[in-house]
Amino acid sequence: MIKILQCRPQAEWMLELEFSGGEIGHFDGSAYLAGRSGALLAPLRERSYFQRAFVDAGALCWPNGLELSGARMRELCHQLEPH
Repeated sequence: MIKILQCRPQAEWMLELEFSGGEIGHFDGSAYLAGRSGALLAPLRERSYFQRAFVDAGALCWPNGLELSGARMRELCHQLEPH
């Protein structure tokens, strides 16, 4: 099971994620949000709220209860590289 160990906000809607497999990936939130809608995603369209992301039990989370699994986030990350 792949878990997220750390989340570091970057410029704009980018997050740098460190995974349990030792990789570092970059998640582009603007690309993710462009093709999706919903009540839990709406607050993430505000940059300051998007950057409030945190890690809980290996998942990427936001204060409104949205959780994205480590495995899903690994699939969505760009520039995956060894740590």
